Amino acid sequence: MTAPRRSAADQGRSAPRLYLVTPPLDAPALTSNLAAALAAADVAAVLVSMAASREAAPLEQVRAIGRVVHDRGIALLIEGDPASVEPAGADGAHVAGIAALDGALPLLKPRYIVGCGGLYSRHDAMIAGERGADYVMFGEPGPDGRRPAFVAVLDRVAWWAELFEVPCVGWAMNLDEVAALAGAGADFVAIGDAVWASPQGPAAAVAEAAARLKISEPVP
Repeated sequence: MTAPRRSAADQGRSAPRLYLVTPPLDAPALTSNLAAALAAADVAAVLVSMAASREAAPLEQVRAIGRVVHDRGIALLIEGDPASVEPAGADGAHVAGIAALDGALPLLKPRYIVGCGGLYSRHDAMIAGERGADYVMFGEPGPDGRRPAFVAVLDRVAWWAELFEVPCVGWAMNLDEVAALAGAGADFVAIGDAVWASPQGPAAAVAEAAARLKISEPVP
């Protein structure tokens, strides 16, 4: 495993920020829970998580989420559905794999954000960066719900952050992983189920995640 990186202050880089992934759009009280979570701490972006069975984003639901997100000046991204970005009023899309990235780039760039995950090799990550992804993501669960060992995720994040300018998102499966990803050099730390399934509630979980990034104040 790559040796721990120096702190953000030591390297002169900005402190990492949170990237919040919603539960599926049919989750109960999603909009109100999201509003409470976003009020609890600084969040850079919200990714609308799509159910695997959906071919397109339900636009009215995404627009309702967008109002909550945009009121706080936060970027709204749609998972895996670049064609819905403009009609939904979103700021971009997150896609998985090089083929999906190649399809999304001509549709959305340069006006919208295109982020890329599903990068299971260093080679694919470098291709994504070279082709124009606005960020790369490491450590998210695959379609089967599994992901690489966390030590491998940290190694990939540290490698990328050391060599490349394109921002990197590291995926935290739980709150204990947040600080480790930040320390490895992630520009953003994505968190999803650990927020929505928290016994303390989404707002408390987001505040705790932010505290582990040493971000304690919500955006005004």
